[in-house]
Amino acid sequence: MEVKIGVRQVTRELVLESDQTAEAVAALVSEAIKADSGVLSLIDDKGRLVVVPVSSLAYVEIAASSQRRVGFGA
Repeated sequence: MEVKIGVRQVTRELVLESDQTAEAVAALVSEAIKADSGVLSLIDDKGRLVVVPVSSLAYVEIAASSQRRVGFGA
């Protein structure tokens, strides 16, 4: 699962690959927004922890991982 996180006033977005389902990631985002802790914590497929303050979130895009095409063929 590919997760893109937009951060306010930052031109680049955070992109990470997660082994979790789209529903699980969406639930974590919803819980972080509702919780008093004020941080969104996600673990990528390599085991790295990504922590983003909820006050800095612009958007979170959740999509299936796409295979990168190699070469000139369609």
